Amino acid sequence: MDLILPGLDPVSDRPVFKQIADHLREAIERGGLTPGSKVPSEATLMTHYGVARMTVRSALQLLQSEGLTVAEHGRGVFVRSRPPVRRLASDRFARRHRDRGKAAFIVETEEAGGKPTVDSIQISEVDASAEVAKRLGLTAQDRVVMRSRRYLINGHPVETAVSYLPASIAGGTRITEPNTGPGGIYARLEEMGYRLDHFDEEIKARMPLREEIKALKLAPGTPVFHLVRTAFTEDGKAVEVCDTVMSSDAYVLAYQLPAR
Repeated sequence: MDLILPGLDPVSDRPVFKQIADHLREAIERGGLTPGSKVPSEATLMTHYGVARMTVRSALQLLQSEGLTVAEHGRGVFVRSRPPVRRLASDRFARRHRDRGKAAFIVETEEAGGKPTVDSIQISEVDASAEVAKRLGLTAQDRVVMRSRRYLINGHPVETAVSYLPASIAGGTRITEPNTGPGGIYARLEEMGYRLDHFDEEIKARMPLREEIKALKLAPGTPVFHLVRTAFTEDGKAVEVCDTVMSSDAYVLAYQLPAR
């Protein structure tokens, strides 16, 4: 085994399988085991530590539950490859990005050294839910344009988002097309005269739903950020609600807050 792992501490009160998991976790964190590399086999770990197979499996399962490794049938256990971290900075929706023809996801992903792509785009006109209608100031009879999509970094899914815009604003516009053009939805809104003033966001952390695990290819035990954003114009009109679910291991929430 090229990877050098310490031996077990016979006087420790920490269970043996957790000691083994500690050693492997430290190797991952320090770079001894890099993203995509194969973790030593069960047989190798059994020999090194002098323990039973079930003890090794318990250690490996613990790392998988923490989202550090993934098991591939017939191939072994590998350190989970992670996309570049995308930082949710407080200026990510600044107008200067739209003026350059780039949406927030593209700007921040490229700054992180990643390649941004979008897939699973679905667009339809639907009745507004009670929650969406309330946020947009609509009535129960009003319709909304719904845009659902998935964002990927280097081919790895990191986020799903569903935007809701009043059909009276977005219907029949480029916002209903798969490619909304340079700068994205917000650039198109401003072209139509809806100059944006601010965004209200609510963020909470939770465990993912089954469909979210599948869509984002989440490792067991990986939580998500659930973010709901409302976009307001300069005259206080709400023009979009975006319901977003993000893989927590692909994001850092980074904000600058004034002290005055």
